[in-house]
Order: sequence, then C-alpha cells, then structure tokens
Amino acid sequence: MYENDVKTQRALVVHPRFAGVRAADADYDLEEAVGLAEALGVTPVDNRIVPIREVKVSNYFGSGQIEDMAASIKALSLDIVIVNGELTPIQQRNLEKSLNVKVIDRTGLILEIFGLRAATKEGRLQVELARLNYERSRLVRTWTHLERQRGGSGFLSGPGETQIESDRRQLHDKIEKLKSQLDDVSRTRDLQRSNRKRSQNRIVALVGYTNAGKSTLFNHLTTGGVLAKDMLFATLDTTHRVLPLPSGQEAILSDTVGFISDLPTQLITSFRATLEETLEADVLLHVRDISDPLTARRREEVMDVLNQIGAGPDHGQPLIEVWNKADLLPDDQYDEVAQLADRARTEAFLNDAFLISCLSGDGIDALLAGVEEALTRSDEILDVTISPKVFSARAWLHEHGHVIEETTGEAGSIKMMVRLTESDAGKFRAKHAALIDV
Repeated sequence: MYENDVKTQRALVVHPRFAGVRAADADYDLEEAVGLAEALGVTPVDNRIVPIREVKVSNYFGSGQIEDMAASIKALSLDIVIVNGELTPIQQRNLEKSLNVKVIDRTGLILEIFGLRAATKEGRLQVELARLNYERSRLVRTWTHLERQRGGSGFLSGPGETQIESDRRQLHDKIEKLKSQLDDVSRTRDLQRSNRKRSQNRIVALVGYTNAGKSTLFNHLTTGGVLAKDMLFATLDTTHRVLPLPSGQEAILSDTVGFISDLPTQLITSFRATLEETLEADVLLHVRDISDPLTARRREEVMDVLNQIGAGPDHGQPLIEVWNKADLLPDDQYDEVAQLADRARTEAFLNDAFLISCLSGDGIDALLAGVEEALTRSDEILDVTISPKVFSARAWLHEHGHVIEETTGEAGSIKMMVRLTESDAGKFRAKHAALIDV
C-alpha cells in the first residue's frame, strides 16, 4: 500500500470527535491513534482532535478544517495524514487531492502495522489477504489508470474492457490464490491442534486488548521468548509454551494476537483461523490493563470480538480476568480494585478476577492457582486398587490422569488416587468399574 520508508515520514494525526463523546475519551482515543502511528514507525508531529457535527460525504471534514490541516502540513513539512476513523474511498481520494499528501484511515493504518509485524508464513498470508480485500474496495483511489480502456483480443480482456475491470479481476485472482494457500496452512494448524488434543494437555489461551501485557505475562509464566514491548501490536503470531501448574501438572499456554477497537473486518476474516485457536482453549485468560481509564470499554471490545468467533463465556467457555499493571494504580485505587477482584471470585455471576503486576510478580501465584482450579473444576478424583492381572489399567491412568498418590498393597496390588477429567473418568468407570474403591 505504502512505501517501506515510513520511518522517515512525518505525520499529522487527526481524531474526529463526534457529538456526545466525552472530551476525556477523545483524548485517550487520540493517544491510541498516536501510539498506532508510532508502532508503524511514523513520527507524529502534529496531533489534534477535530470536532465533527456531520460527516461530509465528499471530504469527511468541513472546508475550514481541511484548510487548517493544509496550513499545518505546509508549515511543518508533513508527509502523511492519519485519520483515526473510517474513510470511504472517495473521501480518501478527495482529501489527498486537497491536502496534497498521503491520507490513511484507521483500517489502513492497522493493516500496515500488521504487515510489518507478521513473522510467520501464515501471518504474512493473512495480512496480505486482508490488504487485498481492503484494496479491492479502494481501486477508485489507489490506482491511477482506472479510466483507460483496454483494447486488443486477449483471452481474458476483450475489446472495451476498462482497466478498472481488469485490475479488479487481477485482485480477485490473487485473493483466491491466497485463500487456497491459507487453506493449506489451516489444515496444518488443524493437525497441530489435533496433536495437542491427543497429548491430553489442557489449553489456556491469553486474549486481550493490544498492549495490555499478554506477551509479558506469557513470558512470566513460561520459558517465554516472545517479544514484549510497550507498543501496540508488538506481536501478532500465535505462540504455544508449556505452562507449569502449582500441583506439578502442565497445561499449554497460547498467546494470541491483541484486539483493538474497530478491528478491521478484513483482519477478523483473514485471521479467523488464528483467532479460532481460542475456541480450543479449556480456559481463556482475558488480560486487561487495569490502569487504563478506558479499561471497561476495552473489555467490551474484546468480548465483542470473542462473540464474533463464537468464543467466551456466552458460548460456555470459562474465562478468568487478569487485571494487569496493578503497580500503576494509586494506593487508594489499588485497595478498591483488589476488593473488586476478591468479590469477583466469590460471586457466582461474575468471572473470576486476579489483580496482578507482571512487573513485580505480585499476584502471579494466586493467578496460577486460580487457573489450575478452573481447569480441574469438573475433574473427578478416583481411588482405585489394581491387581497385577490388570496392570494395563495402571498404565492408562498414568497416561490420561494426574496421579496424586500411589502405594503398593498386599499381593503386589497397587492403590492409586488419580485425578481425571470428567470424560476420562467416565471411560475408566465404564471399563474398570470393579477397580474403583467405593
């Protein structure tokens, strides 16, 4: 979409503020837009909130507002305007003509960041697919030769086919090819998913708004190695590591892409295979920046995305809220938030919540205990006595359960106390009911 020399570009970041939006909320939204620009490598030189009473069909902003922007662009030698909203192709084209610089909206900005951050083959394919779908709707702006007629007697382009029709067909062909490649990658992902299921390990998935501290928590709980940086969308690609639990059991911890308000629909569609990793999780950990003044709004935005892919509490999936960055709270607010977290863990209609600080490590042990409790909530503990004739049952229990206690009894028999999932306990009971001590 844009050149790779964005690090040298100087930007005007504009946040449209509509009637009814609080000034404080608009300030935070502008701050997020500036963070997105910095994540792309652009230098935000001038940042402003522009009040919008009514969106202009042709230019989005009013003529006076556009004149003010043009004056700043000239005075500050700016290269690009970032609008923290969604522009139509016509609005984007007209603004570029009026301002004589590149104009990029929120969707285009996020797509650019994803393009820079994607590290795996699947991630790059997903971003490219999202970008092409975005470009397909914007041919009127991004292509400079749209109105030319394409003559000749080519197999695909008959006489009179306009260049825009040819361009759209080429984009369609590229999109279909990418979809086919992503299908191949998805099949590999499904196979990996099946292998994880067969391993009997429980799966815990981290979800949350971008920059809430998911990757930092991931590194804290596991051997890590994931980039953790105070930057929006520092990491995109899903990573799995072994998560040691307090009892000695293990789970698989999955770090997923961060969410954001107004996440482009192209990205939700293209990253569906990655986002659906959360569907396989036994427990979701929703990491929230509890020091963020907009934390409640961010929570709703994450829950909206989870609902779009059929995940989360509304779909019967256990979720624990992890209130991170407690170290940034003032003392009086810390006590209040800690009490709210305690209440959440004692009242059945609320999701469990743990107040933690990845920086200091406070609350991590309690969180791990809570994760294990959630994972094993429906488990059964069986006391069994196994005679030498059916030692295969012992091997099965070691493979499928967590052996809490094991002692040798009379005549070589083995007494075991074993924790099993509800389904595995049912399987064992159906086959070896006589071995279970009543």
